[in-house]
Amino acid sequence: MKKILIIILKAIGVIAIAIGLFLAIVFTVNIISNKSEQGKIQPYGQLVSVDGKNMNVTIQGQGKETVVLLPGYGTAAPALDFKPLVKALSPFYKVVVIEPFGYGLSDDTEKERSTENIVNETHEALQSLKIDRYILMGHSIAGIYGLDYVNKYQQEVSAFVGIDSSAPMQGGMDAEFPIETFKLLKKSGLARLVMKLSADPYAGLPFDDETKEQMRMITHKNLYNSSTSNEMKNLGTNFKAAKNLIFPKNLPVIFFVQANNTDVKRWIPLHEEQVKDSVHGKVVTFEGGHYLHHTKSKEIVENLRSFMKK
Repeated sequence: MKKILIIILKAIGVIAIAIGLFLAIVFTVNIISNKSEQGKIQPYGQLVSVDGKNMNVTIQGQGKETVVLLPGYGTAAPALDFKPLVKALSPFYKVVVIEPFGYGLSDDTEKERSTENIVNETHEALQSLKIDRYILMGHSIAGIYGLDYVNKYQQEVSAFVGIDSSAPMQGGMDAEFPIETFKLLKKSGLARLVMKLSADPYAGLPFDDETKEQMRMITHKNLYNSSTSNEMKNLGTNFKAAKNLIFPKNLPVIFFVQANNTDVKRWIPLHEEQVKDSVHGKVVTFEGGHYLHHTKSKEIVENLRSFMKK
């Protein structure tokens, strides 16, 4: 029995040393990779001063009307992620992509990620660019921020477009997230390892290899930074605040939503209820995933132009 116990203890010791060595290697590789990637990220867009910090925006197209694009939560590099949609929009519109603080090449911030602050910062960026009339188009969580935005700045927004946008009454948004655990996974390098071993999230999508590599590096740069971590913490509060808001009756509103969302109950009815009292409200469904602008950009633009003409 004593010999067996010694063998077991030795085995446990070897395993512990192996795990420790493995974690040390993962941690070291992550540090080296982070430093290496900092010099490989290529700048794009332009920086505007917002609340004393730099916010990155991109502007393409020469159309008379302007479309302002807002990203979904955690989209690492919005201007790159929206590329297929910007390409489809730019022959007809001036297209402005906003990268909120903590996203893309914008500065990080310690300021609370409340809907109020995010909306005010977005508006300040547009004011700096002297853009005061536009169609506001947002993906995912931008449906919550956009709802507040159009009520505050009705005189500036000519229409709201949701791309599988969040609805205030959808369930599950009051959950508490293990944010500190997520941060530890990033710091340890385990998050990088998991991403490395996972399937390519952009496989089969209209992105060239260079763009995909840039998005990968920016993802690691921004992962669970102060802004997005605090935004995650405030999700429940921001959704709760949005439950008291409705879209202005005379504001044209069109939603492009997944036809078969199995994650959120009553996904299509939730959006239909948001436009039921709108003079100009419409819900269009597409077969596809949450990032409809990756696969249905052409259809989104065609439907938007037709909707706005009517």
